[in-house]
Amino acid sequence: MFDRRRREVITLLGRAALAWPLTARAQERVRHVGMLTGGTVAGDADAEANKAVLLQTLQQLGWIEGRNLRLDVRWGGGNPERIRQHAADMAALAPDVILVTGATPLAALLQATRTVPIVFVNIADPVGGGFVRNLSRPGGNATGFIQYEYSLSAKWLELLKEIAPGVTRALVFRDPAITAGIGQFAVIQSVASSVGIEVSPANLQDVGEIESSIAETARAGQGGVILTGSALTIPRSGLITRLAIQHKLPLICLRRYFAENGCLISYGPDIPDQYRRAAGYVDRILKGEKPADLPVQAPTKYELVINLKTAKALGLDVPPTLLARADEVIE
Repeated sequence: MFDRRRREVITLLGRAALAWPLTARAQERVRHVGMLTGGTVAGDADAEANKAVLLQTLQQLGWIEGRNLRLDVRWGGGNPERIRQHAADMAALAPDVILVTGATPLAALLQATRTVPIVFVNIADPVGGGFVRNLSRPGGNATGFIQYEYSLSAKWLELLKEIAPGVTRALVFRDPAITAGIGQFAVIQSVASSVGIEVSPANLQDVGEIESSIAETARAGQGGVILTGSALTIPRSGLITRLAIQHKLPLICLRRYFAENGCLISYGPDIPDQYRRAAGYVDRILKGEKPADLPVQAPTKYELVINLKTAKALGLDVPPTLLARADEVIE
């Protein structure tokens, strides 16, 4: 009798042990993470790749979509009104944390909420933009990762001169409505005389100005183009790249994505790496830390990409020294 009861108890304990993980999993709390982008739309290859990096890194940290994580993504597409609406909607949902890409959606989110934790990526000047108090102690409900320091902008002009020594004037596309747009152009302008290039700004917001200013630069001769970073950069990049190639103008851009799609040279931070690091901050916030206590961090990886196909179309010979420094050469 004793042995039979003992066997029954052991069997019941064994069944309970087998059932426990399923029960615990069913009762596991699902955390809600929002994601708001500024310049991209659903289906954009670059944006989807960054989203995949985020999810993969979160999974490595124990957050699995469909089990204990729900990711709610809103795409801004470079439309300020849509971005503001998405920001208001997402703030009203009050997720556990929001990952945001770009200054325009970050500003909209901070207008909508000062309590929901926010992790940002691709922000050029979070202090100058009024998003955080300082880099070491952000102090509010937002922290994250700087897209680049303004000094990087000078490198774009230097690269333009290096690959096209005959260039004497550069058209610089920037968004004058944001602090970063003003700051990037200011740095480019400050080094222009030292490299022997006259620079002039053009407004990314106005498609008509984009077309007319590129045509005017081409007519003047010995020109080049620089495309700075903003929420408008991605939706305008295709048009600017096409026109630059059409008018035989060398174009320098910020991100690898642009070089892969025809820009002559891109130089800037490794964006997927920012999403990996941002996932670490999302994890820490979900585990109880506060954005106010997490320092804003600068990029740790930069990459130089050269599109040789575009160089050939423009009739340019890329210096061997420049090719040797490239992280990737597109042929």
